[in-house]
Amino acid sequence: MDTPFSTIAVVGLGTMGTGIAEVLARSGREVIGIDISDAAARQAVAALEASTARAVQRERITEEERRDVLARFRTFSDLQAAADAELVIEVVPETYEIKQQVFRDLDAVVSPTAILATGTNALSVTRLAAESQHPERVLGLHFFNPAPAMKLVEVVSSVLTAPPAVEAVTALARQLGKEPVAVGDRPGFVADGLLFGYLNQAAAMYEANYASREDIDAAMKLGCGLPMGPLELLDLIGIDTARTVLEAMYSASHDRLHAPAPVLGQLSEAGLTGRKTGRGFYTYTQPGSQTVVPDAATPSPQAGAGAGRTVRSVGVAGSGTMASGIAEVFAKAGYDVVLAARSQEKADFARGRIAKSLERSVTKGRLTAGARDETLARITAAGSLDSFAEVDLAVEAVAEDLLVKQQLFATLDKVCRPGAVLATTTSSLPVVSIARATSRPEDVIGMHFFNPAPAMKLVEVVRTVLTADDVHATVREVCVKVRKHPVDCGDRAGFIVNALLFPYLNNAIKMVEEHYATLDDIDAAMKLGGGYPMGPFELLDVVGLDVSLAIEKVLHSEFRDPGLAPAPLLEHLVAAGCLGRKTGRGFREYARR
Repeated sequence: MDTPFSTIAVVGLGTMGTGIAEVLARSGREVIGIDISDAAARQAVAALEASTARAVQRERITEEERRDVLARFRTFSDLQAAADAELVIEVVPETYEIKQQVFRDLDAVVSPTAILATGTNALSVTRLAAESQHPERVLGLHFFNPAPAMKLVEVVSSVLTAPPAVEAVTALARQLGKEPVAVGDRPGFVADGLLFGYLNQAAAMYEANYASREDIDAAMKLGCGLPMGPLELLDLIGIDTARTVLEAMYSASHDRLHAPAPVLGQLSEAGLTGRKTGRGFYTYTQPGSQTVVPDAATPSPQAGAGAGRTVRSVGVAGSGTMASGIAEVFAKAGYDVVLAARSQEKADFARGRIAKSLERSVTKGRLTAGARDETLARITAAGSLDSFAEVDLAVEAVAEDLLVKQQLFATLDKVCRPGAVLATTTSSLPVVSIARATSRPEDVIGMHFFNPAPAMKLVEVVRTVLTADDVHATVREVCVKVRKHPVDCGDRAGFIVNALLFPYLNNAIKMVEEHYATLDDIDAAMKLGGGYPMGPFELLDVVGLDVSLAIEKVLHSEFRDPGLAPAPLLEHLVAAGCLGRKTGRGFREYARR
């Protein structure tokens, strides 16, 4: 097999440059590291020595292989050292002036056949290439941090880039064990183009005092399975870097969702740029540390904690998957549960679904047969809401239709005893509109479980302007008792998770509409580059395109932002009956069961 680029120069030996140099040196290539700072060069060598020593200790490489890797990495302070390089990758600070100067200087140093790659994730590759004497050999090669671990590499072509240059670096990426994704030249490319819009909205959500930083981060980790919350991630990336990326994205898109949230500018100007300075959205033990320490914004464990109402029995209204799952959660935690449906037959069927779920847990060794029997014995199936007469907490889990929920709550108002807490599991409807269907809106609250309820740890606790303090305290206490993590939200469309998740999904659809990238490339980029458990199109097909469209419409109606308008492609697929896995076709086709 041919080995493209036996000698490669890396210009800029910060965290990213050092990581790229390590990947290249381990692949058997001669690596020329260049940085104007002698300290940065020494730190890069020390980092490579440390990482290879760990690899030897873990028996991933031999001591001899380690010596060979270290010998292949040489550092210099002058760009002249790049003269023999067949490929130069610049990873210098994210400004046009610095990068353009590097490319101008390289033109006078490297051979005419050498390829020049920029590691930018925000600036225009075309604009950088235009400053070079040979723009056809300039392209983008965007690694993700940490480069040795992250599989994704975005290969960015400008309108000036020669196809053979793209083919050569794509082959290199594959030989390095990476997954190359071909993208065009636009700010953020695929992964960051989707990621930074989401991060920006999370920053704006925090700035608006809608939710605490801890709750925003916990909601996205527990509700979406993300490795880090958005504010934690902004601190890791660098708030100043995020602001630069967003400025570039906004200048190209003029989409208000990309306009940097003011808090990003305020923190950047104050020098509070995240982990690297020891303070950003969170405060850290010292610059460069990942250990968070309490500060003035850290919630007190007793903050807002009042006495809740006593809850011994719970009523769950509904017969679908979510209702069954919620009933199972409460019964497992020791509560007596009444599971009520529109008929006794539907209620019995729902209870039977719980029995099967519990049996699977026994088979997998997660539950004893005795605990299964005790849990099921706590659940009573009923064909009428009249059975809720004595429950302390009534939880509604019926169709996501405002009129249906209002009618149900009007009935709960009549049958439930005074002082009972009435909770809706809506994921998108205004809780206060549901509460006003009763004569006691102060007893009504949102309790948004995630599907599947027995497995998912998150519950969004949604209080309206009318919700009583002790009702809020009650639901938080109950969440803890059923081993769920409650996060507090105000009563506005999407709450935390859906308000951040669905604009990201909508933007992914727009990328496909604009023929910027394929479904497969976008899904791969977000899984490999963003650490998402599923790509956006995989997730849309699982959630259901009709459900996704309904949530998008609610968000657009509430916030009136043009950037939140549902992508036409999503509307067309729903109109055609292509709703995702449940119909066998959505963004992809699925085998019928």
